[in-house]
Amino acid sequence: MVYNQKIVVVLPAYNAGKTIEKTYNEIPFDMVDAVILTDDFSKDDTIRIARELGIEHIIAHDRNKGYGANQKSCYQKALELNADIIIMLHPDYQYTPKLIPSMVHLVVSDLYDVVLGSRILGKGALKNGMPVYKYIANRMLTLFQNLMMNQKLSEYHTGYRCFKASVLQQIDFKNNSDDFVFDNEILAQFCYHNARIGEVSCPTHYFEDASSINLQRSIVYGLGVLRVSLSYALQKTRLFHFALFSRQ
Repeated sequence: MVYNQKIVVVLPAYNAGKTIEKTYNEIPFDMVDAVILTDDFSKDDTIRIARELGIEHIIAHDRNKGYGANQKSCYQKALELNADIIIMLHPDYQYTPKLIPSMVHLVVSDLYDVVLGSRILGKGALKNGMPVYKYIANRMLTLFQNLMMNQKLSEYHTGYRCFKASVLQQIDFKNNSDDFVFDNEILAQFCYHNARIGEVSCPTHYFEDASSINLQRSIVYGLGVLRVSLSYALQKTRLFHFALFSRQ
């Protein structure tokens, strides 16, 4: 615990058998109280390795439900465990768990409600292997979202987030998409409900065993991002209402 706050790390996993151990071993257990791994019907030995590592809370989907559905299972379990602070970390080792203390302290000190690990702050994204087309798409989508949502974030597409459980309880995340755009929807919900959002620079590494979506799925995700951003802007006019922004 930090300042008597229960800290829970959630790991939405899919075919993470080659990277889960390295990710898990870098989690700072001097401050983290519990780890939840949700396996979205992996085809490898993710669950076996997770059990060998001693991860206490493992949820195994009986079919592949999607990245968003995987996170929903993680968050529901974290709330059941009475988490105060939740860190969502991909178990593919693209993001280093060594940033957890910095992110947690920014939240527990009440400077921010949400802290994002940004791949774009600094100059390491392309150097560390982010594909050029993904970098360009990231920058273009982020510019569009900042304009539509009146924000100043460096990116909306990171898979590394730390936030108060209380802000999660304010939004209707259970009805969000089960696909990759879930990440964008939940961040838009945080913005709409005036969560204070901070960012830390996060070195990210792209390698063969790290998860990545293909070009076709990336296009579908990008279109979903545009939809979310436009819905946000229209909702703010008060002439339109979207269930996405309803309180839970």
